[in-house]
Amino acid sequence: MNPNVNMAAGALLATVFVLMSVSIASEGIFHSEVPEKAGFAIVAAEEPAAGEAAAPAAAAVPIAQLLTKADAKAGEAAFKKCQSCHSGEKGGPNKVGPDLWSIVDRPVAGHEGFSYSAGMKEFSKGGAEHWTFDNLNHFLTAPKAFVKGTAMGFAGLKNDAERANLIAYLRTLADSPVPLPDPNAAAPAPATN
Repeated sequence: MNPNVNMAAGALLATVFVLMSVSIASEGIFHSEVPEKAGFAIVAAEEPAAGEAAAPAAAAVPIAQLLTKADAKAGEAAFKKCQSCHSGEKGGPNKVGPDLWSIVDRPVAGHEGFSYSAGMKEFSKGGAEHWTFDNLNHFLTAPKAFVKGTAMGFAGLKNDAERANLIAYLRTLADSPVPLPDPNAAAPAPATN
């Protein structure tokens, strides 16, 4: 055999050996375990295809009934999901979203110093629409479905108890919390955009 062929074959085998060794060593050094529990899952609602009718909404439990069992302390824990975009203290700063101090029964798109989306301004009907318990319930269930054109990117809280707890906590963020609605009264029809 030609010594040049032997030298080329040896160089090829040496190169393969070095690459395999580096691959095995880097896998050992930079290996990351799969987390036991996923972080915060973002669930996006699927839009119906063109020409397809949207599925009818399930009969929801009225928020007045949900609030009778709501736990504001548990709602405070749920509010942690909101804090990346909203503050909740009196005179707190606007972030990506407006400050939520005294949100219950505040006019929609009515917080001073915040630039609301066109969809939210339209929904507010010039300040005539308020963040009632019912409106908050529907909005927090599916923001983009309830207020068309809102800039809020949150997918919503589908769990009735978690949503009621959050609304009960939001109610406490006020100098004088709004009275809870009567659970025996008929639920008002939600505002629509």
